[in-house]
Amino acid sequence: MTAEVWLPIPPDRIDGLPAGPRYLFWDGGDDGDQDFPGDPAHCAFYVVPYMKPHPVRVRPLEHLRHVQVVQTLTAGVDDVMAKVSAIPPGVRLCNARGVHEASTAELALTLTLASLRGVPGFVRAQDQGEWRGGFRPALADKNVLVVGYGAIGAAIEDRLVPFEVARVVRVARSARTTERGPVHPLAELPALLPEADVVILSTPLTEDTRHLVNAGFLARMKDGALLVNVARGPVVDTEALLAELETGRLTAALDVTDPEPLPPGHPLWQAPGVLISPHVGGPTSAFLPRAKRLLADQLTRFVNQEPLRNVILTTGAPGA
Repeated sequence: MTAEVWLPIPPDRIDGLPAGPRYLFWDGGDDGDQDFPGDPAHCAFYVVPYMKPHPVRVRPLEHLRHVQVVQTLTAGVDDVMAKVSAIPPGVRLCNARGVHEASTAELALTLTLASLRGVPGFVRAQDQGEWRGGFRPALADKNVLVVGYGAIGAAIEDRLVPFEVARVVRVARSARTTERGPVHPLAELPALLPEADVVILSTPLTEDTRHLVNAGFLARMKDGALLVNVARGPVVDTEALLAELETGRLTAALDVTDPEPLPPGHPLWQAPGVLISPHVGGPTSAFLPRAKRLLADQLTRFVNQEPLRNVILTTGAPGA
């Protein structure tokens, strides 16, 4: 039986797909009610549609009885992880490392600069036809703490260095050493937070990082510090952040929120000192070319029975 591959991008628009599998297009449709393109039992390689509601992305999983690979087009896989129990044992779950680093790092830097330099206030003043000058903080000479030093965290540092920051401090789940210096473990955050002028979150959402940024975390941040979140909304305790924002002691720039989408009337919309973008770290012109290259490479490896890239876990394995 010919293995089927379900793609959320029409296969005729992806150069380099290997011969062998039967390629079927499925992205869930505009309303999430698109019929499956074939028998789910024949699907061997499922590529999760990008920027679709969660129920749409995971809808096929419980029907894919013989799937071998589930490939996301996101850096985080927390939404699929919640449905791992529906996937047969031995399935490799892969993320989109290499697709989103550039665009997410760009946005992290954009949010940081816009917040420090007061760009939202300038836009509001322009709307009113008012000229509002004055001194604002610069990114130059600031200490920046990057929490979550994977591929995206490293890409953020790449973009920070030319701005003459005083220091970049790296934090990840466990300690290690890179060419640029040490990566501190999460356990050292309490000692590192008081020195940071800017804290950028780029960590995956796991049980260890859910509400990592709680009242205690925020209390250790220095007066006037900026929190930037390009990770996942639930990494931050929203109520704790709101309490700090209301005092004016901290400011924040958030590409992700909890809840998300942020509903009308939510207090975050009107909180002082906060800049909100609607989870746009990934969807840029950089996405599609990189996503297509990833899929062509992964499927070539799959057909040739070579090791896949970006395997996060294998279902049924210890720790999965």
